[in-house]
Amino acid sequence: MTTLTSNSTPAPGPSQSPSAHRPVLFEPRAWVAILLVAGAFAVLPLLNLWLPAEHAWHVSQHTISLLGKFICFALAALALDLVWGYAGILSLGHGLFFALGGYAHGMYLMRAANPEPGQLPEFMTFLSLTEVPWFWTFTEYPLYAWLLVLLAPGLVAFIFGYFAFKSRITGVYFSIITQALTFAAMLLFFRNETGFGGNNGFTDFKWILGFDVTSPQTRAGLYWASLLALLGALVLGRWITTSKLGRVLMGVRDAEGRLRFLGYEPAGFKLFIWTLSAMLCGIAGALYVPQVGIINPGEMSPQNSIEMVVWVATGGRGTLIGPIVGAGTVNGLKTWFTSNFPEYWLYALGLLFVLVTVLLPQGIVGLVRQMAKRMKGERS
Repeated sequence: MTTLTSNSTPAPGPSQSPSAHRPVLFEPRAWVAILLVAGAFAVLPLLNLWLPAEHAWHVSQHTISLLGKFICFALAALALDLVWGYAGILSLGHGLFFALGGYAHGMYLMRAANPEPGQLPEFMTFLSLTEVPWFWTFTEYPLYAWLLVLLAPGLVAFIFGYFAFKSRITGVYFSIITQALTFAAMLLFFRNETGFGGNNGFTDFKWILGFDVTSPQTRAGLYWASLLALLGALVLGRWITTSKLGRVLMGVRDAEGRLRFLGYEPAGFKLFIWTLSAMLCGIAGALYVPQVGIINPGEMSPQNSIEMVVWVATGGRGTLIGPIVGAGTVNGLKTWFTSNFPEYWLYALGLLFVLVTVLLPQGIVGLVRQMAKRMKGERS
């Protein structure tokens, strides 16, 4: 007769398989929808390159640049959703990380505009500088500049987040501090002696990896790079949020005290997702700069960070897809307003945020899901 001791463990059955409870990344229908939408957006630059301007299906260069900019904004909104929608950390300072990534890439673009050895960027010549500042060292190399795109916002976010989360600063106090940090950085970058071009920033880019940055082919490449970065960030975000880490982050959002009582230390998880979000935002800024042709301290303004929050809230926070939809919707409205009624845009933005908060607390994606459930219930 065999005795089962207390240390013996029954063999795992089918229901106890480690992969049995592992959620899928996306449902098959979701994969099809994502690939179809991405494919449709990927075709647009080809309609600009291959079709003549008088063709009915021709897409203008202005439209390609505008959509490329919207894709970068969508990537920044997705990065914010990781910390706000899933970890409950409302940041009003993501504009800083966006701008830091843009400045890091802009340093390379400024060096590439003057490829001759020893030649300084024009704004440094205007300031009577004889050599580049020490923090510009190696920025003429694209790989180093792209590494800086990740390190600059990531390091700032890590240092700030380490002290903020260890001090258990949460809620509105954390939001105010992030906004103050962004405003202070903006004032710092406005000064000429910082070596970042003062209030004019970086502009007049000419070359990127040896290609003319203003050519339609290069613009198409930048557009595709932005689209690939957005898709990669979406898959990465989905992988994180469906993992055990994602469940812990949602525990931080919903009941941080209870999570700490269960033996978890929320500070480490918050610091990880906060730093990752800043790095993704930096990538968005780096892709944004060559497409618009300028980066200046105005990108760090608190208004830009607040607009990012509106994008996420409009689309639906905690959904990943929602911020992408919200960024496209709000910036489409902004383009129309600033073209026809520029003086009323800020009023429209405030009204939009109030209406979304009151009438659509779950955003556009939440509304679509509710409508789909109602239709499914009526059919059944």
